[in-house]
Amino acid sequence: MRIHTGEKPYQCSECQKSFRVKASLYQHALTHSMEKPYQCAECQKRFNQKCYLTEHMRIHSGEKPYQCSECPKYFKLKSLLTAHVRFHTGEKPYQCSECQRCFSDKMRLTKHTRTHTWVKRYRCTECDKCFSEKSSLTQHIRTHTGEKPYQCSECQKCFIQKSSLTRHIRTHTGEKPYQCPECPKDFKLKSHITEHVRVHTGEKPYQCSECQTCFSLKSSLTRHIRIHTGEKPYQCSECQKSFRVKASLYQHALTHSMEKPYQCAECQKRFCNKPSLSRHALTHSVEQPYQCAECPKSFNQKCHLTEHMRIHTGEKRYRCTECDKCFSEKSSLTQHIRTHTGEKPYQCSECQKCFRVKIRLTQHIRTHTGEKPYQCSECQKCFIQKSCLTRHIRTHTGEKPYQCPECPKDFKLKSHITEHVRFHTGEKPYQCSECQTCFSLKSSLTRHIRIHTGEKPYQCSECQKCFSIKSSLTLHTRTHTGEKTYHTISEIRIKEIPYKIQID
Repeated sequence: MRIHTGEKPYQCSECQKSFRVKASLYQHALTHSMEKPYQCAECQKRFNQKCYLTEHMRIHSGEKPYQCSECPKYFKLKSLLTAHVRFHTGEKPYQCSECQRCFSDKMRLTKHTRTHTWVKRYRCTECDKCFSEKSSLTQHIRTHTGEKPYQCSECQKCFIQKSSLTRHIRTHTGEKPYQCPECPKDFKLKSHITEHVRVHTGEKPYQCSECQTCFSLKSSLTRHIRIHTGEKPYQCSECQKSFRVKASLYQHALTHSMEKPYQCAECQKRFCNKPSLSRHALTHSVEQPYQCAECPKSFNQKCHLTEHMRIHTGEKRYRCTECDKCFSEKSSLTQHIRTHTGEKPYQCSECQKCFRVKIRLTQHIRTHTGEKPYQCSECQKCFIQKSCLTRHIRTHTGEKPYQCPECPKDFKLKSHITEHVRFHTGEKPYQCSECQTCFSLKSSLTRHIRIHTGEKPYQCSECQKCFSIKSSLTLHTRTHTGEKTYHTISEIRIKEIPYKIQID
């Protein structure tokens, strides 16, 4: 009848908690007195309830009396079986009254509820840190005492938490007990399958309070929030540069050590990180499963196809906040921003020269080492850069893959057609900051600026005379060698046209 009336006549004198049954009050009172009358005969561990001792004894006996009817898994506790069955049924009977989020077991709901109330009643006497659960405090205290009570029987490694030992044992057994109900993938950790299932369901339970962007992983939300706060908690000990993500700090640290721990088994090329090695490995595979629907081009990675499709769609979703210039790739935007900030994070350990882009540093280092890894199969000529080899090969094949849309002219290099198209459009994107004269080529602007600065970087090795243009130095050098070869149109015309010098 007390279930219907809600009456709880038995009250704890310590904390005023009430119970319907006297036996429940007795069991609760033991938590205050710390009395544990039930002792394990195997390991002398003590318990305040007989049922807890019975459950504990199954650790020693290995008994798992509760079997799942859906899969061949066994469990020591009935409560564990009940919670496991919900994994098959998808049932989540416990709902949070604050945010209506549902859970498959009561313990997870209890933990979740504390995120709303933030009750932390268990305090560490060493550092005054507070915890919402007693078990969390117990585990935390071991960080002060150094106690690691859970030992692996295979390699004798010890752990603070039992769950850590359980996960570690799977590295020896190879066990992956968590299977995805949608696909045949297996996982070692329950948290991993929980995250994986969201790939199928599309669930994104973590929302940013600033911009309402949703994420499937809590860690992704944490990293995203740092974009709004500007927080960069990971700092490099060498140059004090800070990063939002720990992985970015690790990658940055390798630029100081120049360490490349990941080596390709095919060509022995080394890489700073595992993803780079994985991407490189695909270059040895002839398989290119991702094909563009617009053109016959194929790719070995889906991300490369996605980037390629933006050429057809013209999509440029990455915008520079300084000059509003848009880019189709995030990496291109990152590199562009450095033109505003002047940042050059990649430094050569030989001559301390700095670079904005990592690949430029890699190419520069080869000028010190003399390495030329790219060889032409036709004439065995070697090159520092792959792009140089690609351009060189066209001298053998005669290929000119870049065609002008305005006229029938073809070009070997993309940069050449870009410059050529400007003659049709009249575009002059390079402007002198001194006199506002505009140029269609960057090299023309560079030469023009020397008029203002007076710079003459090209010096004759014979007489030390200096010139602002390389071609002028080339012509001047012939006065020393006696060479009379006319390479430029202007020289040929001057030679052919007769003229007289009239002296008044």
